[in-house]
Formats: sequence, C-alpha cells, structure tokens
Amino acid sequence: MAVDAGPGLIAQAIVMLGAAVVAAPIFMRIGLGTVLGYIAAGVLIGPVLNLIADGAAILHVAELGVALLLFIIGLELKPARLWALRTDIFGLGLAQVVLSGAALSGVALAGGMDWRAALVIGFGLSLSSTAFAMQLLESRQEVNTPHGRRGFAILLFQDLAIVPLLALVAVLSPGPAQSGLHPAAQAAVAVAAVGALILAGRHLLTPLFRIIANTGAKEAMIAAALLVVLGAGYLLQLAGLSMAMGAFIAGVMLAESSYRHELEADIEPFRGILLGLFFMAVGLSLDLAVIAAWWPLVLAAVPALMLVKGVLIYGVSRGFGSSHADGVRLALLLPQGGEFGFVLFTVAAAGGLFSAEMASVLIAVVTLSMATTPLAMGLSRFMPAHEERDSMEEDFDGAGSDVLLIGFSRFGQIISQVLLTSGHQATIIDTSAERIRQAAKFGFRIFFGDGRRKDVLVAAGIERAKLVAVCTHSREATDKIVDLIQSEYPDVRLFVRSYDRNHAISLRKRGVGYELRETLESALRFGRHTLTALGHDDALAQAVIDDVRRRDEERLELQVAGDQYSGREKLHTKPVTPEPLLAVARQGRQINTDAAMHEDASAPEPRP
Repeated sequence: MAVDAGPGLIAQAIVMLGAAVVAAPIFMRIGLGTVLGYIAAGVLIGPVLNLIADGAAILHVAELGVALLLFIIGLELKPARLWALRTDIFGLGLAQVVLSGAALSGVALAGGMDWRAALVIGFGLSLSSTAFAMQLLESRQEVNTPHGRRGFAILLFQDLAIVPLLALVAVLSPGPAQSGLHPAAQAAVAVAAVGALILAGRHLLTPLFRIIANTGAKEAMIAAALLVVLGAGYLLQLAGLSMAMGAFIAGVMLAESSYRHELEADIEPFRGILLGLFFMAVGLSLDLAVIAAWWPLVLAAVPALMLVKGVLIYGVSRGFGSSHADGVRLALLLPQGGEFGFVLFTVAAAGGLFSAEMASVLIAVVTLSMATTPLAMGLSRFMPAHEERDSMEEDFDGAGSDVLLIGFSRFGQIISQVLLTSGHQATIIDTSAERIRQAAKFGFRIFFGDGRRKDVLVAAGIERAKLVAVCTHSREATDKIVDLIQSEYPDVRLFVRSYDRNHAISLRKRGVGYELRETLESALRFGRHTLTALGHDDALAQAVIDDVRRRDEERLELQVAGDQYSGREKLHTKPVTPEPLLAVARQGRQINTDAAMHEDASAPEPRP
C-alpha cells in the first residue's frame, strides 16, 4: 500500500532547490555573492510569489546550518588557540556589545520608546549575524586574517551574551514570565551545561569515534558526527544558550582528534545545504506588509543601525590595536542585526515589553540589514591591500625537525625539495600566507611565522634543530635573523642565502657556517651552457667554470680577511686543456673582476 510522502512538502523542497540553483550562480556571476542570492530567492518564492508560506518554520530548521558551520570552525580551533583569543573575546567582544547596546538603546529612547523596551531593543540590535559574517569571511578566505579572527571573537562573545539578555527580558517584562527559572538559576544551568559538554568532549567523543572507525562503517561515522553536533547543540539550547554555541564547543573538543579531517569532510555537504537554506529562510520570513505599513521607520532604521554599529565597531577595534584597514573591514562585516534578534524580540513582545507589530518591524529591520551586509562588505575590495592582510594564525603543532628552513620563496623551495628527496624532514616557516596555503597542498611541513621573532623560532623547534637554513630574499630580514640566532643560539649551525657579493662578505665575517650568493651557481651553469653553444666541448666548458669558481672563492676570502683587493686586477684564465682555452687567453681580453663577478644588487625578487 502506497504511503503519502507529503506532496506539498516535496513540492516546497523542489521550489526552494530550484530557486537556489538559479539565484546563487547569477548573483555570484554579477559579483554580489551567493548569500545575497539565497536571500533574494527566498524573497521571490515567499513574500512575492507566495509559493511557500511558513518561512518561520523553515528558518527554525535551517538554523542547523549555522550550528554545522560553527562545528567546523570549532574543529579548526584548538583549545590553546581559543585561549589565545580570550582578550578579544572578553575584551573586544564585551566592549562592542556594551557600547553598541547603550548607543542603540539611546536612539530607541530618543524615538519615544519606554526605557525597558529601549534597553531590550538596543542590546538586541547590538548582536550581529554569525551565519552571515562567518560565511562571508569563509567565502573570501579571510577567516584567518587579523580582522577575521577578531570578528570571530566578537561573534563568539555575542553568542554567550544571549543568556543574560534573555534573563534581562524576563526581569523587565511586565507580562507573564517566559521561564520558570530565576535568571541566576538559568545562568547556573547554562554554565553547568557547558561544563558537562566539555567533560563529555574530553572523555567520550574520541573513544566513540575510535570505536566506530574500527568497524569500518562509513555511514555510522557520518551519523555519529551529526549526532554529536545536534546533541551538543540541543543540550545548550535547553540550557538557554544557542544551538550554534553547543556545536562550536563540540568542534573545539574534537579539534585535536585524529578524526578531525574525516569529520569535517563528512559534515561539509550538510553544512553547505543547510546554510543556504538558512539564508533563503531569512528571505522567506521577510514580512512585506509590515515594511509597507512602516516603511519610513524601516527605511530610516536600517542605515541608522548599520552606521551606529559600524562606527562603534571601528572605534572599539582601533582601541584594541587593530589597524585602520582592519577596523574598517570589521565595521563593514558586523553592522547588521543577528538571528538571535528574532528570538529576543519575539520573547519581549510575548512578555509585553512592546507590541507584536513593533516586534515585526524590528525583525524586518534585522532582516534587511542582513541582506545589505554583502553589499557593504563588497566595499572592502576597493581598499588598498596591506601586508597585514597576508596573514594566518600562528600554529606550530607538529613543528620540529633536524633542519629549520626560514623562507620559502624560489630559493627555499628548491632546497626543501633537495632535503625531502634525500629523506630529511625540514620544518619550514614563512610570512606569506598564500605560499603556505599552496605548499601545504603538496605535503610540506610549513608554518606561518616571522623568523625575526625568538618566540616563533622556539615554537618552530630551533632548540632541536641540527641546522638552520636562512633562505629569506631580503638582506635586511636575513641579517636580523642571523643576528638573533647567533645571539640566542650560538651553537646552531647557520647556512645562509646571501643577496650579493657585499652581503656574502658581511655574512662570512660574522662566522656563519656556510653562505651562497643566490645567483652564483645559476650564473656559472648558464655560462657553461653558453660555452658549449659556442662550440667548446663539455670538458673544456666545465674546466673554465671550475677555474672561475675557484678564483672567485680566493678573491672572496681575501676580501673577508681585509686585504686591499682593488678589483682592477685582470682575470687571466690559466689554460686547462691545450689549444682552445689558450687561444682565448692569448687574445688579451681584459676582464674587470668586479664587473664580471658582482651581481646586480638592485634587481628585486619576483614572487614565486
């Protein structure tokens, strides 16, 4: 007997998938991004065409996408790195919520709202959208940039702030209480739930995945990953926190697990689909009738909200040490209202703090501010690039080898291949985030860090290294690294790439173990092939190159020793084989040694 599969539900799913398939590529092609495309698709099939009516129910289900996003972010964030963000979370995040909430409450109070309602409205609007902000950072590959890390810290504190804000609504509401718990008791329950989740994560999750992995059941592994995300999220939701917060904590607890990469791969498809559904649900839940009835207020409130929050976020981030460019990027990233505003304003209306119609207006303001965030964030592309943008999180997990190689430009890349081919492991550090991302794909043990800092050298394993190869292409950077290592680690063997002849002399006077000019051997090899192309046999060409190399080394040693080598002596090539080389020498060609052997020190190094 056939079972009714719910044709209405299937039809709605087909409509939503079709709208997403059409809208997302179009908006991506015109440069507005998939987020805005999903919202536009939701508005079209919901409020405009009325193909789907219950946007609020879909929004509730689609919040799972936000939870999965936070779970994946947690997988990439080890507890030690989370602890390193504590100043930004509880300093910058707290300052942003307090200042933005106070300022927006003042605006609402000036607009004629009761002080209780103004307080809830102001602090409700101070929260930003985790889903929007993190998706934008992820799509632009900016999660690990300085402004990306600080934006994440602010969002994390905002997720924590939802508990005291819900308690504030319960205290201020003149209507019936929404919860049977006293605010202090509710906070205690939330803390206990977080503690229980952390304990479970430390002692239960890794053994659970080990048992399932040993069975070889791939489907069970996927089901277990979803169970952990949903279970952790639901536990914290029952305790008054957000589902996203629970999923995030579960991810952090598994960040050091050997199953981290497999879990991320299993969750990723579900995360992408549900997050797209969340953005579509935002568009579906937009109440066009409310906007039409209150359009002057909505039209004024959206830019006012984004302007006030943007200015305050910029000021607070600058106060906590961000650069001007990063402050602007944060201001463009987090000026919108957040999904927690939907919950807060609905609860406040039910408690009698303001009317249901006002709650609808506020939800419309939050939704429209979300929709305009991708457009605002797009303005950052017109900002000039700066070196801080090329940055990553400093994570030296697994660092430490016999060889520490500093600098992974064209010179260092070749040396690393020699080491790997011979079976030697090398720990590589570099300051180019893009080079690191590319090199990591090919299996190099490469880490983001500046070799001019002692703490970076220690974290990269210099104390166990038998040899340090300094392959940076800037003479100034090379000199600073050499000085630091010789001062702090005088017993370490130093092999250094020199920039030109004068730099080589300087390095040898400092007593480095070995130095080589970046262009010497390649130029000699080039010269050898030039001789063979002119008709000389291989043996003669190699003899000439060996002779030039030997004489250059002798002159360099004299210069290091301080002898007055004028550079005006002539290079007389001693015959190595009878006639060809002798004929060249008898031509009486006078070669100025400095001109022949001094590289062009002005030529900049291109990026590899």
